[in-house]
Amino acid sequence: MKKTILSAAFLLPLAAMAQDGYTIKGKVGALNAPAKAYLQYRTAKAVVVDSAELKNGVFEFKGKVTAPAEARLILKHDASPVDQRKAGDVLSFYVENKVITVNAADSVKKATVKGSLVNDDNAKLKALLKSPNDKMNALSTEYYSKTAEQRQDPAYRKSLEERSDAIEKEMAPINKKFIAENRNSYIALVAFRGSMDLDADPQGTEADFNKFSAAVKATDLGKSISETIESGKKTAVGQMAMDFTQNDVNDKPVKLSDFRGKYVLVDFWASWCGPCRGENPNVVAAYNKFKDKNFTVLGVSLDQPGKKDAWVQAIEKDGLNWTQLSDLQGWNNAAAKMYGVRAIPANFLIDPSGKIVAKNVRGEELHKKLGDLLGTSK
Repeated sequence: MKKTILSAAFLLPLAAMAQDGYTIKGKVGALNAPAKAYLQYRTAKAVVVDSAELKNGVFEFKGKVTAPAEARLILKHDASPVDQRKAGDVLSFYVENKVITVNAADSVKKATVKGSLVNDDNAKLKALLKSPNDKMNALSTEYYSKTAEQRQDPAYRKSLEERSDAIEKEMAPINKKFIAENRNSYIALVAFRGSMDLDADPQGTEADFNKFSAAVKATDLGKSISETIESGKKTAVGQMAMDFTQNDVNDKPVKLSDFRGKYVLVDFWASWCGPCRGENPNVVAAYNKFKDKNFTVLGVSLDQPGKKDAWVQAIEKDGLNWTQLSDLQGWNNAAAKMYGVRAIPANFLIDPSGKIVAKNVRGEELHKKLGDLLGTSK
């Protein structure tokens, strides 16, 4: 068994566990070397990658986690390297400090996982979501089969977004029912985190969160969600925007409050973020349309340490002709944490008095909102 730990300070913490370490016992057919199993999961401070050779189909992993960790078990049937871009023979499950068995006749993606309540609940929810998940996977396969040019086509992007939204709407009542019926389940808490709508109703989200058991809310994930809800309340529409200072591309400190008196779109993005880069042409169009009507954009990048060149190159390539800031700390970006940013692209539209008047407005919605506030550009 060979283990590698990679730094990943940007990863969010999960729930604490008090038991001793985990043992994962696997059996897949009668495979032998060079067949190898790879275990990958995230902790609060690292990405862990472990590997084990198969002997008559048997493999084993041992370790310890401080929280249930979402993991991937990858089975390579030959000596070829793991290709992260391809799905391959992969099982998604949770590692927790239990004896967990993984059994399959010939493929880990078809494996049965036992010995863990978290995985039992995860299997139940996956079964309920099978139909919409299959549709979403098909949509993802379709997207990656397209050329880069086809992916950027506005009509295709609109169609993709509409179909994705329809699938998410199909998932929503399934998740909602599972959450309501399993208030002592860690997986229900995971589902809740994914379905939170802090933009629309932070108080309602908080009330729903408080229906979970004390034990579930006391996990690290529960504490993280509680902090996110507090951030959501502070950044709700109608609240005054919190001030922050970060350096621009020339290492000059710039404050959000420097733009007081203008409408400002605070746009959180990163050079490595495909959806952000895809939305940038729309932001550029909005900027050009309304920049002479007391409107500007303030970019805040979640680029990683040592990646300033990539950040600057993306600014130039995408034609982002407005002030750009970053502390180059990835997901630990101080402004992003202050504003409770959990996914990018994300944005906050702030009026001349410093009040938040809209959140996460993109595409045609951004142009409509600015048109309503500033008047349609001639």
